Amino acid sequence: MDTWNAIRTERAALADALNQLSGDSWNRPSLCAGWSVREVVAHLIATARMTPPKFFGRMIASGFRFDAMTAAAIRQVLDGHDNGELVALYRALVDARSAPPGPATSWLGETIVHGEDIFRALGGYREHPADHVVAVAHFYAGSNMLIGAKNRIAGLRLRATDATWTHGDGPEAAGPLVALVLAMTGRVVATEDLTGDGVPLLRERS
Repeated sequence: MDTWNAIRTERAALADALNQLSGDSWNRPSLCAGWSVREVVAHLIATARMTPPKFFGRMIASGFRFDAMTAAAIRQVLDGHDNGELVALYRALVDARSAPPGPATSWLGETIVHGEDIFRALGGYREHPADHVVAVAHFYAGSNMLIGAKNRIAGLRLRATDATWTHGDGPEAAGPLVALVLAMTGRVVATEDLTGDGVPLLRERS
C-alpha cells in the first residue's frame, strides 16, 4: 500500500464529510478531551502544515511542552477563520506530504482517528478502505509513541469482526476494526462498540 496515497484518499473523504456538517456540529465536543470539532479540524490542518524543522522550533519555543505547542498551533489556525474556510484550508492540504517527525503510517492514523474523534462523537463511524485501517491497527498495536497503544492492549486479544485482523492473546475484545483502533488509542467511547471478556480491561486502561 502507498501510505501517502492512502493519506490523500482519507483527507479528501474527510474534507467532503466536514463540508456536510451543520453549523451547530462544529462547536460540539469531539472525542479528544477538551477539544471541539473545530479544534480537531484546526489540529489536522496544523499537523499537515508541519515540517520537522518547524516542529523542533516550536517545541523549543513552548519549553518542550507538547500540549502547549499543540494548543498554540490550534489557536493560530482558528484565528479569523469560519467553518467553511477551515474546510477549504484542509482540502488544500489533501496532497501535502509535510508532517512532523514520524513514520507516514502515524499520519494515516492521525487522519483516521481524528476524523472519527469528530464523527463518532457526532453519532457514527465513517467508512474507510479496509487496508487503510488494517495498516493503522498494525502500527498502533506495536507502538507506544505518544498514546501508549501497545501498553494499553497488552495481554488482550483483539479481533476485528469486519476485516481479517487479530492481535495478541488473552481475554478478547472484538468489533469493527475502526472501533478497535479508537479503543487502542484511548477513546473510551469506542469500547461501547466492542464485545468480549477483554472489554472491561480495555475500558479501564483508556
